Amino acid sequence: MFTGIIEELGRVISLDAGSAGARLVIGCKSTLQDAAIGASIAVNGTCLTAVELAEDHFAADLAPETLARTNLGALHEGSAVNLERPLRANARLDGHFVLGHVDGTAELVSLTALGNDNWWLKILVPEELTRYIVEKGSLAVDGMSLTVAAIQDREVGFTIIPHTYKNTTLHGYQAGANINIEVDILAKHLEKLTQKC
Repeated sequence: MFTGIIEELGRVISLDAGSAGARLVIGCKSTLQDAAIGASIAVNGTCLTAVELAEDHFAADLAPETLARTNLGALHEGSAVNLERPLRANARLDGHFVLGHVDGTAELVSLTALGNDNWWLKILVPEELTRYIVEKGSLAVDGMSLTVAAIQDREVGFTIIPHTYKNTTLHGYQAGANINIEVDILAKHLEKLTQKC
């Protein structure tokens, strides 16, 4: 489990496709401080298992399901990625509960400067996920815990503060980019429970 508070920007060293799935190698430093083989690390909001560790990089295997549901298969050497270690049980919860189980990808519509290094991010989410998104609720966007500022049909908007813009992959986004999203798990559970009534 994660919080959506990005700890480090990593860089892709390699992405090697296999007959089914792929091996992703990411260069980083602080994310590996207390990692062990088998540790979970969120990469652009996708929970991956570290299968190889070194002082300055780790490797993870991507299953076909991961490649189908996320933007990880589009990464290439040098791509920046958002990294987060799992939440400790005795730690503060600064973002929201993020499982690292990506529901799908959204399309970046625009990232517009508002002044004083603040930004307005607008994304287009898949129709089937809109029912789980509410104004002032949380949405994990490439692993970032963001507060929904506006929602109209499939378009969702967020205000991005300077710290988030500078310390995540946001500053490298272009219109049309695919971005991983994970909706609030509580909304999905509530929906299932109420459907049984």
